[in-house]
Amino acid sequence: MTPVSWTTEVDRDLCMGSGMCAGMASDLYALDDEDRARPVRAHIAPDERALDAADSCPASAIVVRDGDMPIGPRP
Repeated sequence: MTPVSWTTEVDRDLCMGSGMCAGMASDLYALDDEDRARPVRAHIAPDERALDAADSCPASAIVVRDGDMPIGPRP
């Protein structure tokens, strides 16, 4: 079993509700009642799809961290 070590967050002020993250990883991201993205859970096992969603977010609203270090979106 992979230890939970990543966190993911969505800046609601930046989110434009495109839904790309939820479309890419619906078990990690969902749209709320205001059509803004939110993480399904803040703490996740390492998952490349979380990084892909952060990379693909048109508003750069998703941040993925390994501990305190931001690892997504990738440069």
